[in-house]
Amino acid sequence: MTDYLVVATATETREQAVTLAGSAVAARLAGNAQVIGPVVSVFWHLGEQGTGEEYQLLLYTTADRYPDLEARLLREHPWDNPQVTATPIVAGAAGCLEWLRKSTADPS
Repeated sequence: MTDYLVVATATETREQAVTLAGSAVAARLAGNAQVIGPVVSVFWHLGEQGTGEEYQLLLYTTADRYPDLEARLLREHPWDNPQVTATPIVAGAAGCLEWLRKSTADPS
């Protein structure tokens, strides 16, 4: 089942997250996306601990589409070095996973 992934990133604003989500889904790099937030993040940045409000973006994709999704997120993200991580989906409803596979099929 590791053919399916949840990809996470975060942005400073809701609008940035929605823009990234729309771009990825329109390109069929993700079957769907969810914007969650605001959330509070605690992190290390430039040698200092920080805390801030962010909007978490979760994108659902396949392992085959991940490299292109990652490249798009890194290219379009407003931050220089954003978090982009992928977590395998280890189980899911068969119909949902089939929909995800079809939704992210390379249209070319």
